[in-house]
Amino acid sequence: MFKNLSKLILVSLVTLSFAISATQTNANELKFGSVAMDIPAIMHRRLTPLTEYLSQAINQPVSLQLSPNMASAINEVANNNVDLAYLTPVAYIKAHQKGESDILVKTVTNNKASFQLMIVVRKDSPIRKISDLEGAEFAFGDKAALLQRAVVVGAGIPLIKLGSYKFIGHYDNIARGVEVGDFDAGILKDTKAFKWESKGLRILYRSPELPPYNITVSKKLNQATREKLRNAFLALDDSNPRHRAIIKALSKKYNGFSEAKDADYDVVRTLIKPFNKP
Repeated sequence: MFKNLSKLILVSLVTLSFAISATQTNANELKFGSVAMDIPAIMHRRLTPLTEYLSQAINQPVSLQLSPNMASAINEVANNNVDLAYLTPVAYIKAHQKGESDILVKTVTNNKASFQLMIVVRKDSPIRKISDLEGAEFAFGDKAALLQRAVVVGAGIPLIKLGSYKFIGHYDNIARGVEVGDFDAGILKDTKAFKWESKGLRILYRSPELPPYNITVSKKLNQATREKLRNAFLALDDSNPRHRAIIKALSKKYNGFSEAKDADYDVVRTLIKPFNKP
């Protein structure tokens, strides 16, 4: 009887030990959020190599906690429900304003830590200057992509002066829509605009250099962990085959990450200011 009791106590202690260990592991786990740029399965495929790399690099588990939309992604990091998040420039600004979330690093695309948005028209279009867009049919991407509209307004054409405008999704949709004549003009990211210059489009306007997608951390994340994460992101080397696979999983155009500071995003703050509600 005592022998069986001893076994029972031993099993109970082992079970309790595992339970405590699991609780400690979960408490130690960092949650990585993201804007919803693709369906969840694709976002998992894009971000999982990065979270696995980070888990090893900082010796602390990092798990994905994806958001269904941009507003949710902003709230998750601003409310400290995730520890870090992959965000757009505008999403970072809103998270910083709402929850004092901090910028950690920014992405590097084609060896540049900035990008431009460009207004494009057909090569044979009579539209030669921004003022010629008055009355034009214009193509935007996603309704949530406020920066696209801000750049058009910042270029000197208020949206009310456009003949009409529609939100048609991805940049390829915009480019094709302008090329086939469904729209008089549209807005593209620089890399996409350059690609379509040889396919019948002309760049009418180039925005200022803009800060790119970034990694934002919650206010509650301690400084020591921030430094470990920052070093891990900056250590990703495009010339290292293993690192390259991690970077390219996130985006084929990325080369890695670079240092970032809040002031880098002031140009975006200025552009979106007319859209901020009182």
